[in-house]
Amino acid sequence: MAWLIVGVLAVALVVGPSLWVQRVLQKYSRPLDRYADRGTAAELAAHLITSLGLGDVRVEPTETADHYDPDARAVRLARKHFDACSLTAITIAAHEVGHAMQHARGERMFRLRQRLARTVMQTQRLSGALIFLMPVVAGVARQPALVSLLMFAVVGTALLGTLVHLVTLPVEFDASFGKALPVLERGRYLKSNDHVHARRILRAAALTYVAGSLLGLVNFWRWLRLLKR
Repeated sequence: MAWLIVGVLAVALVVGPSLWVQRVLQKYSRPLDRYADRGTAAELAAHLITSLGLGDVRVEPTETADHYDPDARAVRLARKHFDACSLTAITIAAHEVGHAMQHARGERMFRLRQRLARTVMQTQRLSGALIFLMPVVAGVARQPALVSLLMFAVVGTALLGTLVHLVTLPVEFDASFGKALPVLERGRYLKSNDHVHARRILRAAALTYVAGSLLGLVNFWRWLRLLKR
């Protein structure tokens, strides 16, 4: 019974942050036209880039999650946010422009985060290869010790991704509260009663990668359980 309680609590700690982030972002995605009189999220991002003198940073739609790509110098907004005028959309746009500001200023923590992110991408590719390699090793080599070693390697790469996002969490909070929020407030882009809600969205935006990594651990655990059968 005790182990069951521990297991439930562990799952709650892993899945809970992701559910909270999704709930906050969805909650303020309505009404869609709340900021229609001030422009779309993409238009706000382009305006901020120009007004802040961030050079040739582009604003592009993406089929994946909202992010800033320092290699392409592009603020990429998910299609559901790109042409939207909701509070969530414009706040997320400001958060991603916050990363462009960090890049333009050459901030040390931002550079560190990029180096670590590249390492994580490489280890995730490795973990994917290891997952598909384990059944082969188990069936051909029949070496339980080697299979266990591969399993530990897969778990280790998953943990590394989560740890990197935790270490670089200050970069996300700076993009939200050190960059995006002051810009939104100075420019009076927010409606008077939206400041508190915007803070919640910015907090959710800062925690997005950590929440995603934690949820990724659950997926890795499922894979490992299937492979052990």
